[in-house]
Amino acid sequence: MHISLRVNGEQHMLDVDPRTTILDALRNHLGLTGSKKGCDHGQCGACTVLINGRRINSCLTLAVMHDEDEIVTIEGIGSPEELSPMQAAFVRHDGYQCGYCTPGQICSATAVLDELEKGWPSYVTDDLEGAAQLTDDEIAERMSGNLCRCSAYPNIVEAIRDVAEKRA
Repeated sequence: MHISLRVNGEQHMLDVDPRTTILDALRNHLGLTGSKKGCDHGQCGACTVLINGRRINSCLTLAVMHDEDEIVTIEGIGSPEELSPMQAAFVRHDGYQCGYCTPGQICSATAVLDELEKGWPSYVTDDLEGAAQLTDDEIAERMSGNLCRCSAYPNIVEAIRDVAEKRA
């Protein structure tokens, strides 16, 4: 099938098998290997990307379902030469160990702050009328779809807080 994906600001025309996931399209058709294939079942979050501004497990969604959609991968969030604020905070707070889950963690953390700015509640948000507070429970709930086998969680939380405080 012929599809058009806007990935990291660039339009791409692809001819893919209808069973191709976004993750496989990114890695195998476009050579964007930042998003990782961890569990391939949507349980680890290593493949998290942003589609139309919302985070999604790219291993669970078919590329043909996102024809004409805007996709942002870790490569589109920043580069080694020009880190995004979240990437820089992960470095500053050692929010990564082996680095395998880091791209998905950073994509998800970026979305967390956007969700909070939009006033979207999570399962643990106490007040559904007011803005959610950036508590440890709130961060843990919102990041619960991203696993880190190296257990860098405290550092990831600090990186998210760091960026949130600078945005405020």
